[in-house]
Amino acid sequence: MNTIALRGFGRLVADGVVGVSHIAEALQTAIVERIPLPPIAPQAVGGIAGLVHRTVRGTARGIGHGLDKLLQAATPARWQGDGDASMRRLRAIVNGVLGDHLHASGNPLAIPMRLRFDGKPLDITQEQLAALPTATTPRILLIVHGLCMAPDQWQRNGHDHGAAIAEEFGWLPIHLEYNSGLHVSHNAHAMSALLQQLFDAWPVGIERFAILAHSMGGLIARSALYQAQAAGMDWGARLDDLVFLGTPHHGAPLERVGHGVDRLLGASPYSAPFAMLGTSRSAGIVDLRRGDLLESDWRDGHSRSRTPIPLPAGVRCRAVAAALHEPHSKRARHWIGDGLVPLSSALGEHPEPEYALKLPRSSQLVVDDAGHFDLLDDTRVYQQLRDWLGTGSKPKRRRGNPKV
Repeated sequence: MNTIALRGFGRLVADGVVGVSHIAEALQTAIVERIPLPPIAPQAVGGIAGLVHRTVRGTARGIGHGLDKLLQAATPARWQGDGDASMRRLRAIVNGVLGDHLHASGNPLAIPMRLRFDGKPLDITQEQLAALPTATTPRILLIVHGLCMAPDQWQRNGHDHGAAIAEEFGWLPIHLEYNSGLHVSHNAHAMSALLQQLFDAWPVGIERFAILAHSMGGLIARSALYQAQAAGMDWGARLDDLVFLGTPHHGAPLERVGHGVDRLLGASPYSAPFAMLGTSRSAGIVDLRRGDLLESDWRDGHSRSRTPIPLPAGVRCRAVAAALHEPHSKRARHWIGDGLVPLSSALGEHPEPEYALKLPRSSQLVVDDAGHFDLLDDTRVYQQLRDWLGTGSKPKRRRGNPKV
């Protein structure tokens, strides 16, 4: 393990000790306040306990800070783990679960948003873009991973949808890498700015532009496109195709369960301290409860209705969903789905018309006997992608931005 990883995990251990100390102190306080004891006892216990907990937290922070400083002297300026697939995947998981904390605390494990080509970070300069082996390719396929994932995990069981489509039909496959623990809206804002930078620096005319997104990546792509079109960005007006694989357009049940557990824990003064554990879920995971796309959806603690965002005019949008059970069953459509995302959510269906995405049947594919991650290498999915992305035609453009 390299020194940056050691620094990052060392900080997490220290933060974890501090967090557990806060939970223990809150639990002890709740118990002492509700048990009848001699008048002096609560103050004495609280004072001693408070001193102990403050000492534990101070020691943990001191050790963590000292270790971080010690390792910093031997740490390279940039993350050096790109060549280690297992480390990239571990880092992606940690970012998915704790990415907002990593970002806020300046932890070196936090993944910066960037583009990758052929497994390597892509610097957006005209010189480097012109030097790419396929720099003259007029077709760009942007590939966006999901929660807790890394770009190289698009390859599954020896197959990679994006690479195969690129080779067969002459697309240039570029991956977006990002910290999936941040809010969807924050990642979308950064993605929109990054794509505009790419379009501004691209050395040749772009014939076609498509986005292939898995799971959370589809929410980020939708939000980014909405923000780009609202701001009049060039790339937002030039997107031709947007394909969603297992995207929870209207949320995922597992995050709703987590939210329900948080509320139950908070109902009792004795269990309330453990509700702190629930708040350790990243902002990105919490956004999956409803499929929040904009900052206004979560700014007030998810207390207001989310903004209905229709699919963009002038872009061919398609959705692929999977079902572990009979696709027409209630379990598949509204609960189990592919194990993580219900069919109705993946297809954009909603009982309230303003939230329904209204995808035509010709723009949908449902594969049975398949799970959420099976979508990444299912042959039926690839055959449908060939039909959707193999054509050389551009969609008919309609004027105007999507209405809210």
